[in-house]
Amino acid sequence: MQYRRLGRSGLRVSALSLGSWVTYHNQVDVDAAVEMMAAAYDAGVNFFDNAEVYAAGQSEVVMGEALRRLAWPRLNYVVTSKYFWGLDRTGDAVNRKDTLNRKYLMQAVDGSLQRFGLDFIDVVYCHRPDPNTPIEETARAMNDLIVQGKALYWGTSEWSAADIRAAWELAERHGWHKPVVEQPQYHLFHRRRVEQEYARLYEDLGLGLTTWSPLASGLLTGKYRGGVPAGSRGALENMAFLRDGLTDAAKNEAVAKLEPIAAELGGTLAQLAIAWVARNPRVSSVITGASRVDQLKANLGAMALVERLTPEVMARIDAVTAGLADR
Repeated sequence: MQYRRLGRSGLRVSALSLGSWVTYHNQVDVDAAVEMMAAAYDAGVNFFDNAEVYAAGQSEVVMGEALRRLAWPRLNYVVTSKYFWGLDRTGDAVNRKDTLNRKYLMQAVDGSLQRFGLDFIDVVYCHRPDPNTPIEETARAMNDLIVQGKALYWGTSEWSAADIRAAWELAERHGWHKPVVEQPQYHLFHRRRVEQEYARLYEDLGLGLTTWSPLASGLLTGKYRGGVPAGSRGALENMAFLRDGLTDAAKNEAVAKLEPIAAELGGTLAQLAIAWVARNPRVSSVITGASRVDQLKANLGAMALVERLTPEVMARIDAVTAGLADR
């Protein structure tokens, strides 16, 4: 396993990490989480991603119980969570969802700590931008969470480059802890934000990335070429919004053309897609997901392909996917 600095911070994270979106509580119970997290840890993974909203808080409960059973030294692993959507989206209270105001953030992090059973969270993210709360209020609240010892670092997820820069400059001006990381979607068909919009932030601010959905929710595994298979992510009712993208004819045709390239490199389509993301030096960690240990181990095998992605191979991949990204 490779380890990379989280942006300009001194925190080192595994190039591949394990996330819990969709899977924990819904498809993965505590026993399965223990098995998969142990397998990931044995392979060198030290970064485990979560969010308050995943399974309405139950994803954090599952991961927290798994960590308790595994009993690893606290210095050996990094746990994250994200905030914006709120834990209870059925309530009417205006300060409990779709916000990054100080009241919500302080209470939300306390709730996560209780569900995880941890004294602190290593990295906390603002899960989406909040146009109704001043960035200064949010940045100060995140700083205060770190000062209070409830978190060690903070970052953003799916924020615009302008908002990230504004938060960083406010923190710089006031002597607060700065955001060190952004968590954007990044894969072969979703590239513009990472490769163009954020381009100036890497050198200017030292921004790191922990990217999500390297397989485009499964599209880049090839499993959707014949429609939506039973038991797949696309078949889940709460994931219905993904189906049009997963069954996109042009993208599935491109995926078919990527398969022989993956085979030439000695890997699978999924491994090629994950390796492609990991090859980007701006990416601190690629968040992968799995519902079975064999799937997890296959994903981790992507690291073997990274060094095989020569400029010539990258050009072939770009030719196959030309015109399909961010459309």
